Amino acid sequence: MFLVRSQETTPKTKDFVAMTKNLKVSDKKLLVILPEANKNVYLSARNIEGANVQTVSGLNTYRVLNAGVVVLTENSLKAIDNILI
Repeated sequence: MFLVRSQETTPKTKDFVAMTKNLKVSDKKLLVILPEANKNVYLSARNIEGANVQTVSGLNTYRVLNAGVVVLTENSLKAIDNILI
């Protein structure tokens, strides 16, 4: 599991691939959890095999367990915490 400070803001697959390589997770099933829908992140990740972008509200156990690596933003973690409390 990785916690990142911010999410990608440009809809470029090249930038998303660079992020996965920096985290050294480019060869694993990846689940990116966002606090709310972000079209740019979705567009960046949709062409990458094994990458899945999910909002906190649509998160389920299967997606988390099926992922090899989970990447969260700080705001996503806060949103999950608010739901659980």
